Amino acid sequence: MYKDYFRLRDLPFSISPDPAYLYMSSQHREALAHLVYGVKSDSAFVLLTGEVGTGKTTVCRCMLEQLADNYDTAFILNPKLTEEELLASICEEIRIQYPIEAPTVKNLVDRINHHLLDSHAAGRRTLLIIDEAQNLSPSVLEQLRLLTNLETNRCKLLQIILIGQPELRKMLDKPELRQLSQRITARFHLDPLSKNDISHYVGHRLAVAGARRQLFTPAGMKKLYVLSGGVPRLINLICDRALLGTYSQGRTRVNKRTLNKAAREVLGRKRPGLQLRHRLGRFSSWLRRRLTLAPH
Repeated sequence: MYKDYFRLRDLPFSISPDPAYLYMSSQHREALAHLVYGVKSDSAFVLLTGEVGTGKTTVCRCMLEQLADNYDTAFILNPKLTEEELLASICEEIRIQYPIEAPTVKNLVDRINHHLLDSHAAGRRTLLIIDEAQNLSPSVLEQLRLLTNLETNRCKLLQIILIGQPELRKMLDKPELRQLSQRITARFHLDPLSKNDISHYVGHRLAVAGARRQLFTPAGMKKLYVLSGGVPRLINLICDRALLGTYSQGRTRVNKRTLNKAAREVLGRKRPGLQLRHRLGRFSSWLRRRLTLAPH
């Protein structure tokens, strides 16, 4: 609705993980470097964690664009699965034929192993990416570890990237998962953006969308940090609503008052902290304090 009004080619604050809109803060660059290093160094497991909405999935999709053409990628978005269901999902993602009715763990693992050997012989690599990996059960995580046992003298035939919220790190610290944890050779925790990054982040997304001028005031950028805590997804939600509000007011720039109103609408009018936890999951205690203290 406001796209034509502000002469934009695209909506700049969509929450879809489009790598074209990825703002490479120093943290995001480091996260990307860890992912690329882990994959190119033949790691069995690579770990990327961070709070909800910090850009983990977007960084991972950016990494995929840098891989060579000989990679086959399986992307699991819903990991609340049994061992059989996860193995079947892997087969479906990389197009492995398997018996649809009553597949067993052994049958699925055998087919995956056979496929990995054939792929390696053909000069291809296989990468499995699991998002929201904090939802995996210990038994499924152990099954994933066993999948990485297949290897040659020089490399693993299956590499796995686990993406998840901070709870995933706590899970991997459990004694029963120590064997898997020891196989993680690259790990990184992604924090929210800093106060100095906010204006650059917003400016980057506006520029990619075709904006020819800054649509937010400097004072608005300071307020946006307080309202969002530096979480990119929250920044996107608030900015999108603020641009809509500015359009409806017939103004050309977003001011602090419009940002406050947008934040209340996005996070909830009375208690934004509670609304945020309901919509986006549990944030760290310092972020919840910032949202609770944000003026209405």
